[in-house]
Amino acid sequence: MRWIKLRQRLTPYLFLLPALVVLSLTVFYPALQAFYLSFTRYEFDLTQPPIWVGSENLQTLLKDEIFWKTLINTLIYLVGVVPILVTVPLGLAILVNRVLPGMHWFRAAYYTPVVISMVVAGIAWRWLYSETGLLNQLLRALNLSEEGIPWLTSPKFALFSVMAVTIWKGLGYYMVIYLAGLQSIPADLYEAAAIDGSDGWQKHWDITIPLMRPYLFLVAVISAISATKVFEEVYIMTQGGPRNSSKTIVYYVYEKAFQDLEMSYACAVGLVLFLLILSLSVVRLMLNRQSTPVSL
Repeated sequence: MRWIKLRQRLTPYLFLLPALVVLSLTVFYPALQAFYLSFTRYEFDLTQPPIWVGSENLQTLLKDEIFWKTLINTLIYLVGVVPILVTVPLGLAILVNRVLPGMHWFRAAYYTPVVISMVVAGIAWRWLYSETGLLNQLLRALNLSEEGIPWLTSPKFALFSVMAVTIWKGLGYYMVIYLAGLQSIPADLYEAAAIDGSDGWQKHWDITIPLMRPYLFLVAVISAISATKVFEEVYIMTQGGPRNSSKTIVYYVYEKAFQDLEMSYACAVGLVLFLLILSLSVVRLMLNRQSTPVSL
């Protein structure tokens, strides 16, 4: 009997063992190695073993003006992108969650940016943002701006121009998540609400939003983590410029690690990024526990 009970307990872990081995080699061990390197320094070059310097990298980090600039840019990215990606896709999901002729084409159109490679999207948007691009040509045609707007070459516009691409790329993805939640809500609830006088958009306020609360929390956390890890858009469109105005933490890690070859300092910056993402995850868990689930 003991052997049978022990086998029953160990069987699930045996199925998980291959995945745990792969995760240990590709995720857990590199993460621990990066944590160790953040407290070391390479004295001469990367071929020599690093030496232990304690909190020296973190102390340097506190005095690094570029790091604080990238941290502020990342927080601006977070505040600017997440609210839009939480609310607008929900409205799109409500619009396409209808039985109308050709509605599947609208769903496909909204989802198309998701399947486009970020490299292709970044190059296309960089052309749209150029001085002679489509956006500036439209502004000139409408007599709104004779010289056009320096979307990617001005510190005032560069970060927000990149944010717009992130929003455009993510709308369809989060719309599909909301659409799955909307289709799980029984139609009887809306019919009962219509009898009680809750119709039109009011029914979404009374029924849809309360029942979609778990999906709202999920999208908020996923979009927040994605916003803190943004890299491809910045690399392709601005490379952090002009004057570090669009440089984010992840791009700063890349710059320090692979351009300046300061691996230890890059790991220290990555440690701050890890703590930021961990904080967002903890906040999400706290909010999820405080929210009372609604049973259908």
